Amino acid sequence: MRDTTETDRHHREANGSRRRRLSGNKAVDSARAYLEELTGNASESVSGLTRVQDGWVVTVEVVELERVPRSTDIIASYQVEVNDEGELMGYERVRRYYRNQPGCGE
Repeated sequence: MRDTTETDRHHREANGSRRRRLSGNKAVDSARAYLEELTGNASESVSGLTRVQDGWVVTVEVVELERVPRSTDIIASYQVEVNDEGELMGYERVRRYYRNQPGCGE
């Protein structure tokens, strides 16, 4: 006799409705695209990627204010959450700092 979880999985597979998990690379692509659309700023780099229950949390670095010299640019870290379909679930700016600030990756 199968347990309920195994039965449910078998049923989903038999009906072709098995949900595919979004890969980390596709989550990053999706998060960067949403963030650029929402903020109007291109992402500079990705500094974090964490799998959560129903998707991913991607930490993206964005230049919010370009200055001369470049070492005084203002950078922001955003955490962007996308679900397993690549849809935006939420985003938040979690930090702002000068590019030349020591320990800016922490």
